[in-house]
Parts: sequence; C-alpha cells; structure tokens
Amino acid sequence: MSLFDAFRFDGKRVLVVGGATGMGAAAAELAVSAGAEVVVMDFAEVKLSGVQGIHVNLADAASIDAAVTECGGRVDVLLSCAGVADGTPGIEKINFVGHRYLIDRLLADGMLPRGSSIGFISSAAGLGWEGNLPELQEFLAVTDFDAASKWAVEHDKANYMFTKQAVCAYVASQAMPLLKQGIRINAICPGPTDTPLAQSNKETWLGFGTDYRAEVGTQPSTPLEQAYPLLFLCSDAARAINGITLLADAGYFSSGISGSFPSATPIAKFMMGRA
Repeated sequence: MSLFDAFRFDGKRVLVVGGATGMGAAAAELAVSAGAEVVVMDFAEVKLSGVQGIHVNLADAASIDAAVTECGGRVDVLLSCAGVADGTPGIEKINFVGHRYLIDRLLADGMLPRGSSIGFISSAAGLGWEGNLPELQEFLAVTDFDAASKWAVEHDKANYMFTKQAVCAYVASQAMPLLKQGIRINAICPGPTDTPLAQSNKETWLGFGTDYRAEVGTQPSTPLEQAYPLLFLCSDAARAINGITLLADAGYFSSGISGSFPSATPIAKFMMGRA
C-alpha cells in the first residue's frame, strides 16, 4: 500500500453511463487501467473489452429501469457521461433527466453505498448557471421523469446549454444532501474536445477558441485528457472535493475573465454571467 493508491480504483465497481464512445469510453478504459471492475451503459454498442456492456436508452424510463436491474450490485463510482447535441429528439432526457432518474433509481435500490461518488460530464456551455439559478431550481423541482421533460419542452429549454446548466446546478444543489448519505458528486466542464460528437458539430464545437489555442500552441483536448480529471474527482484522493464543476478548458475562460487574452473576454464574461 502507498499514498498514491488513493488515486486508484482497485476493488471498486465503476458504472459509466455513455461509455461507448468519446470521453465516456476514455473514462471507462482509464477506470479499467486503474484497477476497477467496469460496467458500461450506452445506447450504442459497447466495444471495449474487459467490461460488462448494458444497453440503455436515457430517453426511456423503462429502459433505465431495466438497465439498473441488469447492472445490480453496488456501484462505487458512477460516471454520467452521455450527452447529445442540439437537434436531437429527447435531448432534455438524454442530457439530464435520464441521468437524474438513473441516480434516483440507484439510490432507491441501495446501490450507491457510503463512500461512493458521482462524476458528471457537463460542458463549458453550462457555465454561468448561477445567473439562471431561479429558473433552474424551478426545473430541478420537477422530479418526475415525464413531467420534467414536459417542463423543458414547454419552457423552450430542451436544448444543449440549458441541460448542461441543469447538470451544474444539480451537482451544486445535491452536494450537501448526498454527502449526508456519504456520497460525493462533482462534474467537469470540458472545453473543446475531439470526440465523435464534436466532430459532427465541428465548426461550432471545435472551432471555438481556435485563436487562443493558436496563441498558446495547443490543440483541442483528447477524450483521455478529460477522463483524467473526471476519474480524479471520483477517486479517494479527492475526498475533500464535493459539489464543484471543474472547468477543463486549458485556461481559455480564465484568460478571458482576467484579461490576459482579451479576445476571449467578451465571450467569457457572457458565458460565465459576468457581462
């Protein structure tokens, strides 16, 4: 045993929701490498070897129920990674409502024991959620699966930005009640990351911040580079960290807010609600 073992996942069971591709797949592979028993749920086919694959449709409560039953057992770490882009039917369910429903099911079934942790993938698009908190709280108060979806659609909030803000607000609001049960919850907010989803929205998603990356000599993140902080937040090494949304954008927004990269200042202030 060494002090570094707190960063590992030996003897832990990790459930990755949305782990077939992109950042979720990288997180699943990293968890295996770190010693975990890994279960991957996804709508797409799970091709990673050495894991248990379970089909799930986050837009369908019955599918989530069946997936949780098939998973069974304890879940020491839940990585909520699935997400879709604007224009996808049921985006409000896939990006948030379904994830919350799955967490509620795990809690109700006693599958998240004391000492477990939850890690969400939000987005830089979720920044500035604090300025929209009253409306987000109204949405979060609607806990029924179908009613929450209906609320988002009727309020014209079934979109990528609002669902990612909902993730951030949910993480913050659940930090205390979940910790009372011995469970931590955190999220990462990735900047541009070269995933299949980003490639399908390349001009908007991977085009963002190109001037900054040219200035500092970097490229968009790889999925693995985002998986590292996600897994860290769910490791025993991060026991003091709870209820945060960690911005993993190579410093773009900080440089904009501070004025060290003035070209980013307007968008950073707008996105972070500091305009």
